[in-house]
Amino acid sequence: MIPNAPFRFMVNRHHGTPGVVVLTEGGFRRARAEIASWTGYAPTPLVDLADVAAAARVASVRYKDEASRFGLGSFKALGGAYAVMRLLQAELARRGVANAATAADLTDGTHKEATRAITVTCATDGNHGRSVAWGAQRFGAACVIFVHETVSQGRRDAIARYGATIRVVPGNYDDAVREAQAQADALGWFVVSDTSYPGYTEVPRDVMQGYRVMADEAADQMGAAPTHVFIQGGVGGVAAAVAAQMRARFGAGPRVIVAEPDKAACLLASAEAGAPVTVPGDLDTLMAGLACGEPSLLAWQELERSAFAFCCVTDDSAVACMKALAARQPPVVAGESAVAGLAALLLAASEPFARAALGLDDTSRVLLFCTEGATDPEVYARLVGQAPSSN
Repeated sequence: MIPNAPFRFMVNRHHGTPGVVVLTEGGFRRARAEIASWTGYAPTPLVDLADVAAAARVASVRYKDEASRFGLGSFKALGGAYAVMRLLQAELARRGVANAATAADLTDGTHKEATRAITVTCATDGNHGRSVAWGAQRFGAACVIFVHETVSQGRRDAIARYGATIRVVPGNYDDAVREAQAQADALGWFVVSDTSYPGYTEVPRDVMQGYRVMADEAADQMGAAPTHVFIQGGVGGVAAAVAAQMRARFGAGPRVIVAEPDKAACLLASAEAGAPVTVPGDLDTLMAGLACGEPSLLAWQELERSAFAFCCVTDDSAVACMKALAARQPPVVAGESAVAGLAALLLAASEPFARAALGLDDTSRVLLFCTEGATDPEVYARLVGQAPSSN
């Protein structure tokens, strides 16, 4: 289905070892109940990719399609906006404005004078910033989003449409993360980040609890438990959330494989080193949403024991997967950061050693996540050779 391409993977030698509880079940239940109550909430589709299953010589491949999530085009809508709401609730209580403000109070503008005085901020490659900006607009806060130089204009414009101020930072995503934190410290703003680091964990934990809703929906839709789950990496937040929810729903059965761009494989590098490491350089990958050089602390604490394997794929493999999905009937519109897991499945399934090491065979039930649609239609059209289909 896609041409053979360089593919690197590592089975996690620490898989299954006990560790700290990163994401509590109580926290997830609160996130699920809250997000499910929002106007516009609906479970996203789980698409049966029988053609991919045949190509990979497995029993089934199901693809969770997040392109329609809250109209924002990606799974990130679940995390950033929820974390903005939680932060505003906590800050209103700390300031003595409201001890138990509800989401309805915030959206109705009950405390609008107080929330307007609160500025939330983050760094983004596009999708997380859009979610934070949407959440800030929805719940009444001011918003400033930091992007690095290679974030496309289309993605910047999509964030600005929700009323956020955009600031461009020289360097890569990790440079933007540091600048967002520095400006927040200087100006009294509040960082709503999907990556965590020492001294900053609670807001990213809320973000990850929101992400678990996607995996929980997929578990409901699957019926039988998946044997293998391929999920994109980045800083690791969504992969950790998926791993935690698969374990909560199905126990130790599903094998979670984390897929990254080969030019920004910080999780694979960390697994090889046995500790979190930073991948230097400009992280020049087409998979913009995965162009991250530093693992999230919380995500790594989860993935270092729950991920079965880590792997990386090339940009060419990602583009081939985008084109293959677009050519299906009906087509699946997947952005460049949505297909690393699909590429990893197809490449691993065709390589005898990787296939055996991951335990892929004709009884395998594979779950994949299309984590974004065409979040920048111009970039999508340039890579795929056609505009994103509305079918």
